[in-house]
Amino acid sequence: MNLSKQQLKAIDHDQGPALILAVPGAGKTSILLYRTLKLIKSGTDPKRILTITFSKAASLDINRRFQHIYKDNFNKPVFSTIHALCYGIVLDYARLRGKKYTLIESGSSSKFKIISDIYYSLNRKYLSEENIEEILNKISYFKNSMKNPQDEKTNIPNFMQIYLNYEYYKKSKGLIDFDDMILLSLEILKKENYILNKKRSAYDYLQLDEGQDTSIAQFEVIKLLASPKNNLLIVADDDQSIYGFRGASPDYLLKLKEIYKNLKFYYLENNFRSSKNIVNTSKLFIKKNTNRFNKKISTLNDYIDPVNIVKVERIRDQYRFIYENIKKYPDKSHGILYRNNLSSLGLMEYLERRNVEFNLKGSGVKILNHFIVKDILDIIKFSNNTTDIDTFSRIYYKVKGYISKAHLKYLKNNLRGDLFISLVNYPNLPNYYKENILKLRKDFKILKALNISDQINYVINELGYDFYLRDMSEKFGYNYESLKEFYIHLSYIAKSERTLDDFIGRLKYLDYLIKTKSFQDSNISLSTIHSAKGLEYDCVYVLDMVEGILPSISDNVETLEEDRRLFYVAMTRAKNHLYLLYPKTFNSKSVAMSSFLEEISQVK
Repeated sequence: MNLSKQQLKAIDHDQGPALILAVPGAGKTSILLYRTLKLIKSGTDPKRILTITFSKAASLDINRRFQHIYKDNFNKPVFSTIHALCYGIVLDYARLRGKKYTLIESGSSSKFKIISDIYYSLNRKYLSEENIEEILNKISYFKNSMKNPQDEKTNIPNFMQIYLNYEYYKKSKGLIDFDDMILLSLEILKKENYILNKKRSAYDYLQLDEGQDTSIAQFEVIKLLASPKNNLLIVADDDQSIYGFRGASPDYLLKLKEIYKNLKFYYLENNFRSSKNIVNTSKLFIKKNTNRFNKKISTLNDYIDPVNIVKVERIRDQYRFIYENIKKYPDKSHGILYRNNLSSLGLMEYLERRNVEFNLKGSGVKILNHFIVKDILDIIKFSNNTTDIDTFSRIYYKVKGYISKAHLKYLKNNLRGDLFISLVNYPNLPNYYKENILKLRKDFKILKALNISDQINYVINELGYDFYLRDMSEKFGYNYESLKEFYIHLSYIAKSERTLDDFIGRLKYLDYLIKTKSFQDSNISLSTIHSAKGLEYDCVYVLDMVEGILPSISDNVETLEEDRRLFYVAMTRAKNHLYLLYPKTFNSKSVAMSSFLEEISQVK
């Protein structure tokens, strides 16, 4: 491999702390590989070199790549995730002190189930998996940033009590999660000199990959292990720090010189990946952030294609544009990126209907498990049998009609055939109430006669389910716009189906595609921007570039700067062609174009 002067300087670093600031496409992994090889050739025992990654996938990848350049399978350096490293510390402590810890992710208890039960006990409401994940991310944020949850407000009802109950539950059962693993290992290293010295003496050199993704708590662990020799080399790009929601921040990188007075800086400023058009545009864009290192981002690549801002009328017009472009460049790799997993639903439906094989990255959305799907299916199911009291008891307060628990109790004791006719006989029921009930009965008859797509729209708009979602969002801190986006995608998927059974079958198939990650060898990838980090594609498409999604709506400068970094990561995944798509209508209403695109227009 031909290495640049900048790369060779970084590889030659030997003793003491160092920070390598690597722009996108600068070959940072190669630096770690060849620096490791150089240390070994200089006489360092391979087993005394520890390279720490955040993800298991990154650890496996760097290990695999190292084996291509180093053939000694019996005497290899150590490549480990930060969590595996900390788990080893916890296990050492457990053996030393006769304690037992069970990792919650691998046991029979699910974090999602525990949080769901706690939330219901406090708020009398079951949550969707997306909402549970939001709570878990918030808990993770406080732990990894080492902040007190009492010091910040959240929009999650009774969050502080949820946090305390979750901690109490785990402690009472001897359970720990991945975040506990970090904090517990930090606590152990601070109080158990035997374990601290054992871990310190195991390695002469520590290398940290993707340093910008490391949380404050994780860095404290690494800092303790590296001391007192401080042979710590960190490869990072502060401009790609996009995991603030789990406690990562570029701040510790910017203040690293305060911790290590003899810190050496190395700059890898040449982007080997992207065209000059993409590098120049993304460089000028990210420079608007103030909380960053000032890097001279450049490339030796040629100009290929201007950055394209594509304005379309509707969400599905984005899909059509992408589909036509894929046909135009069938042999190129295509990365279709979006901020929220929900954005993949309509796109999957569109591409799969046209027999386009794609590879789905990230967790995706569990469609049939979503409470909106369950509610809509229940409402439609009830329209087919208005004597079904069990189904009605799950939906009566989610549709218009003002039916109360007292009415439901009366029905359970006095149901005679059609539920609405029975309810009209409720004692002393006012005439206007009877009219409401009979109108609701008529609505359910209309619902029954519609095709499945129109049924979904009728449930939302005519039966009042949209009002229920709005009200629930206000009471329980849900994101109403995300809920609305979900049911709009459902309606779109249903347009190609005739019956309820056909629709359910289609959702099951899409769930299967999400679960199996679809066609792994396809040159077309659907991914959140977060999941695409570290990857590259010939053509990149960024969906839903509307104000409120990217960037999100916030007056917080830190949030805006992280959103800017997120968009920068999306842009710099592209090698040759970059398409930024703005649908003028989003969630059935006119929306403003992303202010980020306004900035791009000025710098192109």
